[in-house]
Amino acid sequence: MRIMMCPQSWQKTMSPSHSNMNMSVTDPASLHKTVLLHEVVKWLRPKPGGRYMDGTLGLGGHGLAILEAAGDKAELLGLDRDDKALTLARKRLADFGDRVHLFHTPFSRFEEALDELEWETVDGAVLDLGVSSMQLDEADRGFSFIHDGPLDMRMDSDSPPSAEDLVNTLNHGELARIIRVYGEDPLAGKIASAILKAREKEAITRTLRLAEIVRLAYPPKMRHTARNHPATRTFQALRIAVNRETEEIEYYLKTIVGRLKPGARLAIISFHSLEDRAVKHSFRDAARGCKCPPHQLHCTCCGVPEVKVLTKKPLGASDAERAENPRARSAKLRVAEKLGPDGEEA
Repeated sequence: MRIMMCPQSWQKTMSPSHSNMNMSVTDPASLHKTVLLHEVVKWLRPKPGGRYMDGTLGLGGHGLAILEAAGDKAELLGLDRDDKALTLARKRLADFGDRVHLFHTPFSRFEEALDELEWETVDGAVLDLGVSSMQLDEADRGFSFIHDGPLDMRMDSDSPPSAEDLVNTLNHGELARIIRVYGEDPLAGKIASAILKAREKEAITRTLRLAEIVRLAYPPKMRHTARNHPATRTFQALRIAVNRETEEIEYYLKTIVGRLKPGARLAIISFHSLEDRAVKHSFRDAARGCKCPPHQLHCTCCGVPEVKVLTKKPLGASDAERAENPRARSAKLRVAEKLGPDGEEA
């Protein structure tokens, strides 16, 4: 197994000992429930000798299932910005030895990893855009408004800025824009005003402090009738901004199709409408042959479809999975298949 570190440099580390792969029951990887696991494996159709990429490896749930389903000689490229998650995934996948290649890097930089491995294409790819249970449950990561912790939210702790930086330095307009666009909260302006007023007295450095500021920005009636905590959307918005998630997914969607082998499938799991719309529109555009302007009567580009969309509507978790794992309730899976150069199925 190879671990590569990026973006600062590509640095190899030694393969872990197989004696380390037995994980404690208190290990986050042993408790984490991978969302839509069976659906992803079913749609990707892993095969012996195939090369697969998990752009958001996390604790290795999807990657492990893909390798087990693929069988002999299949390889996995796993990417993640969270070095702690990579450490745990490395132990979990240790039994597959040098068939696993892990990179500490954002999924938008997957082409650098492919080039390092000298892989032109992959036979399948998966992207799980949700925050892992480990990240949510560890108060020190700052992702949750349920547990008190530093206002951080960085998936890569070495990559600034943090949520604390944004909350305490952005002007009203920019802060409101982030909450409105990324959180889709209609009260974005009021929330931004409440944050600016609160930070005049002292810096906002803790998650529960921010959550209370947002809660009080809501009218009393809305605080008690909302299905989710009033801070849900603001925390989502800050997480997206801190980790530049919108830019990440946009770049990935523009480039991934070119590195899929004809017949390869791409499975993407999203958890909120902003991500799902981006995936839906990207799949739709790649499945459309003609790229001429809509007002043009006759096609002059001679374009052919690049993919076939296999999920006309996003797939959700089963009732059983929702009951077992409440975090799966908002998960949406979309799948597309790479077509041949002539636009025909491989």
